[in-house]
Amino acid sequence: TNGGTSIMALIKLNNQSISAVSALPSGIDTGKIGQVVETRLTATRSTSSTSYGAISGFEASITPSATSSKILVCVHVVFSSSNHAHIKFSRDNGSSFVGNGVASGNRDGVNFYAYGAVNTARSDSMMFLDTTNTASEVTYKGYWKANSGPQTAYLNRTPNDENQMYGARGVSSITLIEVLA
Repeated sequence: TNGGTSIMALIKLNNQSISAVSALPSGIDTGKIGQVVETRLTATRSTSSTSYGAISGFEASITPSATSSKILVCVHVVFSSSNHAHIKFSRDNGSSFVGNGVASGNRDGVNFYAYGAVNTARSDSMMFLDTTNTASEVTYKGYWKANSGPQTAYLNRTPNDENQMYGARGVSSITLIEVLA
């Protein structure tokens, strides 16, 4: 207001007045959110296996409301290793993996990679949009391995895990967001 008088700005584009937009024109996909599910893992985990195995407790499930929905998978890990380790994600109990890089030769296609540092844990995040084509429950689960023995991979802690300030612990999470078609 200006001295009790309301002032309304008039916006002009190419010398034409624009009225308030109350809705998008038909035919524009708005990608509305259907539901959000999150799993947080605060417990520490470790593995020395050189074959992929499920990370205990690191999974999240969602039931899409329609087969046309997509799932935005958002993952955050606090990951460390005494040498080399990998994490991948599956939505079918480990028979195939989703959202990961492409393997080439001896190089594995992974979602996360850790290289050994005694008092360091990496805090990494990633996301990918998954097309499930189902209205049945889908479970995304983390799988991991240490690349060579005797090595160990760790979740939510450093390799030494000393009772010192630099031995801090973290939290890893999986967030699933249904994007409606």
